[in-house]
Amino acid sequence: MQERGQPGQSSGGENLLFLTDDQLRKGIEAMFFAYRGFTADPDLILDDHAYGRAHHRAIHFINRSPGTTVNNLLNILGVTKQSLNRVLRALVEDGLVDSRVGEKDKRERHLYLTDTGSVLEQKLSEAQRTRMRAAYRAAGPDAVQGFRRVLEQIMDPQMRKFLNSMTDGGR
Repeated sequence: MQERGQPGQSSGGENLLFLTDDQLRKGIEAMFFAYRGFTADPDLILDDHAYGRAHHRAIHFINRSPGTTVNNLLNILGVTKQSLNRVLRALVEDGLVDSRVGEKDKRERHLYLTDTGSVLEQKLSEAQRTRMRAAYRAAGPDAVQGFRRVLEQIMDPQMRKFLNSMTDGGR
């Protein structure tokens, strides 16, 4: 079976890319195994602290947007309030995250990494940057942009907008 996608020019001027089910299956499997590799090094670091990937994601996005609200983090992570509260409670109790009441809206809680939280975040992100850097170097410069475009097209549109806003306006 053939699938239609985006890039690639046909003689009629429309954008066509024909992929077989086997090619798609191989891409899906590569994503599964790449994710396993991408998370392996941080998982070892997290195990030392009795944390999981949810803790890692929270730490990452709090670092990325210091002062973010709990509600914003809920939207980014796409988890339940109960699940996020469990993660945040552990991070606050362990001294990695500081939760501050909002100055304008007392119902809001704004989240910041503590110095200890920043040290852990740096270890986690360095492990992933090392793996990504090696992969990008091995794949070559053209693959870097192509890979990002593919990932963006896999994302839900609202997450793509969010990512672009972080990338364009972030660090």
